[in-house]
Amino acid sequence: PSFHRRLADAVNSLVVGMPSDAATTMGPLISPPSGNLLRALTTLDSGERWLVEPRPLEAGETARWSPGVKVGVRPGSWFHLTECFGPVLGVIRVDDLNQAIQVQNATSFGLTGGIHSLDPAEIRSWLDRVEVGNAYVNRHITGAVVQRQPFGGWKRSSIGCGVKAGGPDYVLSLSHITASAPVDVDAAEASFEHWWNEWFRVDHDPSGLRSERNVLRYRSLGPVILRVDGSVTSEAIAVAQNAATRCGVPMAVSDAVVQPEAEMLVDVESRGVERVRCLSSVSDWLRLELLDRGIGLDTSPISAHGRIELGRWLKEQAISETTHRYGRLTSSVFDRAAARD
Repeated sequence: PSFHRRLADAVNSLVVGMPSDAATTMGPLISPPSGNLLRALTTLDSGERWLVEPRPLEAGETARWSPGVKVGVRPGSWFHLTECFGPVLGVIRVDDLNQAIQVQNATSFGLTGGIHSLDPAEIRSWLDRVEVGNAYVNRHITGAVVQRQPFGGWKRSSIGCGVKAGGPDYVLSLSHITASAPVDVDAAEASFEHWWNEWFRVDHDPSGLRSERNVLRYRSLGPVILRVDGSVTSEAIAVAQNAATRCGVPMAVSDAVVQPEAEMLVDVESRGVERVRCLSSVSDWLRLELLDRGIGLDTSPISAHGRIELGRWLKEQAISETTHRYGRLTSSVFDRAAARD
């Protein structure tokens, strides 16, 4: 009850107005709400009640709404699993951190997430398991800054195999790279060894702030299917397998000569595949089917360069952790882990 009172007070204290007014803390929506957002602002589902009921601040269709908070939202409910981009908050009560992480990861989106905790073990457990592209610790979860918090999500909060905007891989993603010679398996293995140790297994914090730890790190993809045909060499397949093994990614090969796209799609769903690496031709039908399922499609050729190839088997995660409390600097969870190790 005390948490609900404080939350309601915090929300009711927000000043809704025009951006031209210096006192405004929440401006209008970009347009009058409709669809999912209108339902979220006006409708309660089973077990829910308004802690703070949102309301339009003008008659008729208006983009100016006060913020709302609904409590009693149930795991698996419409509001839990539906993205409603607007000023309405749903509160889900859980028994412990493990259940909270399950609830958080149950959505099909994974752009940002946050945790407030003074327990280093809780923070580390959350960081090890949360499925978001940008993870925030003991701070707000908006306002990403170039280099400090390169921005981009996981799951349906990303499209294809893109990398984070504002990060060290972004310009590389705009390049079109072609091989000038056949793939050399031994050369690729040496390059993978170098770039894995020098770049991908290292946490990066180029800003180096004392009051805020901003780490960019790489995480393994889920299962990947490598789609090939008769034009793909055994060396290219071997290099792909080496890259997958190096990055800890389960990989299966689908030969277009013997397995039609429709059959491969069944494998994609049964294996829980996160990405299809397609070295053969791909139909528009398959592209749309994968997009509809939120599965990435990578049609880039195999590269023997570790900086290029290994990045295609990994996903980026940016972590931003406030390392001060009431004006006093503290150590981050990363520093405490290093000291312990």
